[in-house]
Amino acid sequence: MAKEVPVINTEECIACGNCQAVCPGVFRLNEALGHSEVINPTGASDDEIQLAIDQCPVQCIHWQEEED
Repeated sequence: MAKEVPVINTEECIACGNCQAVCPGVFRLNEALGHSEVINPTGASDDEIQLAIDQCPVQCIHWQEEED
């Protein structure tokens, strides 16, 4: 079974920083780029990552199967 990892649609991200506040081991707000980014897709439990996904006001974070 393939592992799922969090992915951010950077075009939809409004750089609010909620994901970083909830899960700083996985997400980082990159102010220079104007959006958040995934810095470590395994930096927290799936439940913690899901909480960050649920807290996103524009729902731009989703699960995707990890590519080999």
